[in-house]
Amino acid sequence: MLFFEDIEIGEITRLGSHTFTEAEIVAFARAWDPQPFHLDPLAGARTPFGSLVASGWQTVAIAAKLRAQACAHLHETLRREGKKVPRIGPSPGFRNLRWLRPVRAGDTLTFESEVTAKKGSASRPEWGLVFTHETGLDPAGTLVFELTNCIFVERLEA
Repeated sequence: MLFFEDIEIGEITRLGSHTFTEAEIVAFARAWDPQPFHLDPLAGARTPFGSLVASGWQTVAIAAKLRAQACAHLHETLRREGKKVPRIGPSPGFRNLRWLRPVRAGDTLTFESEVTAKKGSASRPEWGLVFTHETGLDPAGTLVFELTNCIFVERLEA
């Protein structure tokens, strides 16, 4: 993330790609979402999914991880260039989370973030709120996952 004033609506950031493995799907499910169709391929085969599928929360977690890595990479680049790095605050929440199709072992998703809106914080003038549309696409470009995110970003003008 750049400073609030430098972020442009419509800007798209490719966050990266991730390939889901069976072992990873099962490990995540054991820790966080122990439903049978996330834990066992045979149980998954007996559901409308027809196979083992990743938890939707795993997809969200991977998107968040890739977003944090992309932000850290940008900030490291800014530091190397001798530029000031903005503080990034927490997210006050997200909305419109949709899992549009199951994610299976072997699937690779590419995650992107598009800035859709921004506004200054009324209660904290040193911060602005940046709204993004986060997506996960399969190799054919089909939308698999999406949500609307919001994050606090430091303002230069404060």
